[in-house]
Amino acid sequence: MRKLTEIEQNKIKLLTKNQISLALIEPTETGLKKSIMDATGSVRSFLKENKIHDYDIQGQGPENKVQIDTKIYEDFHIINSKASLYRPQTKKGDPRIWFSGLTKVANPNDIVALIFYSGSFHVFNLTQFNVESLLNSSHINPFKELILEINGKTKEIALELLNMLRKIASSGPIPSLVAADTSVGRTLETALGIDINSSKQPDYKGIELKSFRSSRKNRKNLFAQVPDWSLSKFKSSAEILDAFGYHRKDDFKLNCTVSAITQNSQGLSLRLDSDIKQLIENSDNPEIGDFVVWTLDKLHKRLLQKHRETFWVEAESTSIDGIEHFQYSIVEHTKKPIVSQFDLLIDQGIITLDHLIKRNSRGAVVEKGPLFKIKPSGLDLLFPPSEKYNLR
Repeated sequence: MRKLTEIEQNKIKLLTKNQISLALIEPTETGLKKSIMDATGSVRSFLKENKIHDYDIQGQGPENKVQIDTKIYEDFHIINSKASLYRPQTKKGDPRIWFSGLTKVANPNDIVALIFYSGSFHVFNLTQFNVESLLNSSHINPFKELILEINGKTKEIALELLNMLRKIASSGPIPSLVAADTSVGRTLETALGIDINSSKQPDYKGIELKSFRSSRKNRKNLFAQVPDWSLSKFKSSAEILDAFGYHRKDDFKLNCTVSAITQNSQGLSLRLDSDIKQLIENSDNPEIGDFVVWTLDKLHKRLLQKHRETFWVEAESTSIDGIEHFQYSIVEHTKKPIVSQFDLLIDQGIITLDHLIKRNSRGAVVEKGPLFKIKPSGLDLLFPPSEKYNLR
């Protein structure tokens, strides 16, 4: 896809502020003439991640074509349309997508935006469409109604969760479920009726919950992500542990923080290579050197998946009869991280990596990370302006 103009970028920023998730596609002159477009990697990812369609499991040929109701927006009007998603018999079945009636609103190399909501595609020409004017119009129009409905639904879920948190806070300090650093989050999720699991999905109807003690200004967890072992010299957490681990009492472990701006006591550091879009972990041992790799694309996807919308919940910790209790007091509500900032914050040492690897008594290696964490001061750099709420 071609580089977006500044005007097109500003339109996307305005939609992002309104909680709109979208995909972009650039029809070519040949594509418009033949009523065919390639479903690019970003479009396929958008469809798959939002559980709309998975080309990977779709058969080739017209008998496997999938059609989805579509509305094409043209200023104050809507064109009712159908989206066709298919893989032809020829050319290895390269994924294709087409919207009937698209030629009425798009020219070659315009950027077309796709929104999926309530079982239908909502399509408009980002290049030509006056997004700001329609959203600010005093006249009711279909596009404004769509954005307000999506935005309102998102706010409804956030308000529902906020009210639940306020109810929990009003009951006073809650005893910790376990004596552990993670208890502040586990106790809150249990109070909310959320099952404790290792899912990579957000915790509550698309909203991620991150809890922390107000007395600690530690780094905050963003997400866990193992390296891409297929691109790495080391092929497992066990190899990392064997190379850099140490004995503590009866355990053989590696608990350390790794940064791009300094080496730690194990001689480990991070290096961002923007040219090949990789984050690389390096050892100062010349016999080891670079030993694991993450692709930036994967890290960006994890960030967007985990933190599309997040409640960062602050709790006051007190001891009552020898048991830690939590009084949940403040929520910071962030939305839509700025992915391009992630790389910068890694490079500046504001986002770091923690290894938490241990070989247990049975000889099995357990890895709780690697955890990507951000300094508290970095939240405002990674996320657009947030909202804060007092729970009491």
